[in-house]
Amino acid sequence: MKKTDIAAKRLAAMYAEEFGGKPSGRYRISRKLLAELVGQRRLYADDVTDITRALLENGFVLIDMESFFVVMSANAFVNYRRVGKASSNET
Repeated sequence: MKKTDIAAKRLAAMYAEEFGGKPSGRYRISRKLLAELVGQRRLYADDVTDITRALLENGFVLIDMESFFVVMSANAFVNYRRVGKASSNET
């Protein structure tokens, strides 16, 4: 198993853990700490892509916010408004 897959499993497990005053749910993790989870000094674009794909397979989304990442459940987006063709053609 790749280091990025192991990191993704840990990130998914953290979603259900209590920390930061919340019983569970979305959270943010620094770029540095994510690199440590992967066992590297730096995160490369390929690493982030691999982690993102592995998390998606487990029902989570990884959002890159430049200096940190956000982990959220993919289900959080289910009830968002949908853009229809008419709306996308408006300028």
